[in-house]
Amino acid sequence: MRSDVIVVGGGVVGLATATTLAERGLRVRIWSRDAVTRTTSAVAGALWWPYRIEPAAEVGAWALSSLRVYGELAADPERSGVRWVAGVHADTVLDGLGPWSKEVEGLRQLAPEEVPGPYRTGLAARLPLLDMPVHLLFLRKRFEAMGGVFERRAVGGFEEAAALAPVVVDCTGLAARELVPDAGLRPVRGQLVLVENPGIEEWFTAADESAGETTYFFPHADRLVLGGTAEEGDERPDPDPATAAAIVARCARVWPEIAEARILGHRVGLRPARAGGVRIEAVPLPGGGRLVHHYGHGGAGVTVAWGCAEAAAGLVVG
Repeated sequence: MRSDVIVVGGGVVGLATATTLAERGLRVRIWSRDAVTRTTSAVAGALWWPYRIEPAAEVGAWALSSLRVYGELAADPERSGVRWVAGVHADTVLDGLGPWSKEVEGLRQLAPEEVPGPYRTGLAARLPLLDMPVHLLFLRKRFEAMGGVFERRAVGGFEEAAALAPVVVDCTGLAARELVPDAGLRPVRGQLVLVENPGIEEWFTAADESAGETTYFFPHADRLVLGGTAEEGDERPDPDPATAAAIVARCARVWPEIAEARILGHRVGLRPARAGGVRIEAVPLPGGGRLVHHYGHGGAGVTVAWGCAEAAAGLVVG
């Protein structure tokens, strides 16, 4: 069956792009190597915040567009997996953020005594926090309810999809390194620890870019997501026990009860960072088709998914 568009990639970026196109009346099919809950997106800590993403000139608008979407979805958190949650960004100052921060309601610089743990600067915020397995299943059902088709299908190139649709959208993340190919893509390894939630209701983040470490915890009803790492060029898929222990120790310095929380599991994901930042670009295919590249979202795929989807959709229908 022919489609108007085939989106290759079933993570949050692919789902947002496919849904945006279906909303415009196009017949859209997603080809995904993995189930949505097995994609890199499913591992994301998934707090809305522009993090490790370029180009800076575009990120603010993309992020704010996505923030508006998540604000709407948070009206039904049980179905969408999106909730408004308060928390603290440590080692962050309001004046150091981009112009986009002026559009985020409620950001507040904290006094030193208000910042938890060993930190002395920080920013209070109330932001969307996503339960990614729930959210990804929600997006798939929403897409399919609009007539979209989701297929488990691996590809070795884009020609196969181009034979069945005049436009192909490449939302393959890190896999675009080989499929395009794009040597500018590089993995940034993130490791997480899942523990029982000892009663924490607010999130916390702090980043040490020089050490490739982050300290964060994100609360959900049944678990607490602890992080993390930002290890450039590291493609190890399995959790490292020493890294996991260090993550728990860092988080416990902020909230001591975390040290005694029962460990539920470990997760590893490879963020698709790209030299030059996100690529949203249309190129011709042999035979008159069009390939729209849409990848390289680094550590902020969730944060910019809907804004970037609009930009990519403009190249599909433009």
